[in-house]
Amino acid sequence: MHSINLSPSTMNDIEIVNFATSPSLVSRYMRELRDVTIQSDPMRFRRNLVRIGEIMAYEISKRLNYTQEQVQTPLGYTVCQEPSDKIVLATILRAGLPFHQGFLNFFDNAENAFVSAYRRYKERSDQFDVLVEYMASPNIDGKTLILVDPMLATGSSMELGYRALLKKGTPARLHVASVISSRPAMEYLCEVLPAGMTTIWTAAIDPDINSHSYIVPGLGDAGDLAFGVKEDD
Repeated sequence: MHSINLSPSTMNDIEIVNFATSPSLVSRYMRELRDVTIQSDPMRFRRNLVRIGEIMAYEISKRLNYTQEQVQTPLGYTVCQEPSDKIVLATILRAGLPFHQGFLNFFDNAENAFVSAYRRYKERSDQFDVLVEYMASPNIDGKTLILVDPMLATGSSMELGYRALLKKGTPARLHVASVISSRPAMEYLCEVLPAGMTTIWTAAIDPDINSHSYIVPGLGDAGDLAFGVKEDD
């Protein structure tokens, strides 16, 4: 059986898996997410986030621990492998919801956590603070935490979301998943996330962010494209 070569690399003892290094169906879904003539269809946009989440969930499943279990079939017995990791699937709201659903379609017995992190811009400035307003989470102590957010622009929301979740325990393993990451965000997260236990999965790494901290070339505002334009305070 052929397996996808995702060409993982490491930075500060944190593994980075970039799907763009090995063309697959993810490449097609990424093209549609970025294309302004296609992304104007919010249903298609959300569906492509779900699809990428499903593919990443499958690849992450190869890194889990498994135990053998005997199963009775109508004609006898056989031995099957069952994941033994206790998984918590956590999402940064709101753009993360369809991406989260893709993971949940495969990790259907996972516990779920949600963190509301948002940018609060300073008056007459492109500068902003990232604030965590709400969190709902089970205990994550000793579990495998999969933390998903489709856009990693600065990495600040992801870091604050992870630190907020630490109030519920310390995970044994951390997987961070995104659709598009900026190179500055990757470098930042490799400095602040725990080394030796973290893998970052991304479908693309774009070179930069602009003065508004949007990924360039990116795809725009994933939350607005998925759910409609929000009204700023």
